[in-house]
Amino acid sequence: MKRKIKIGIAAAVAAAALAAFGGGTVRAANDLTPAQQKRQMFRRGAELWPIYCNTCHNARPGGEFSPTEWNMILMHMRTQANLPPQDANAILEYLKASR
Repeated sequence: MKRKIKIGIAAAVAAAALAAFGGGTVRAANDLTPAQQKRQMFRRGAELWPIYCNTCHNARPGGEFSPTEWNMILMHMRTQANLPPQDANAILEYLKASR
């Protein structure tokens, strides 16, 4: 039960972050500064994380594992879930930044 509450809170925080950073506005990557590109990847990862991860199991919050552990986990899950590279990178950015 507590885990579901934490996931709900994480989803709410992700939604708030999306609203704060411009919602679904997408611009060409070469028009963005590195910081804006990172925020855009974070937003995309926040959108994809519950979709891909909750398909098979409860999605884990970003703070549950270290960035190094997330690298290894995402490499494995990318193969298992057949994630496109850009989606896997966005989810990884989101999880690493959620610590």
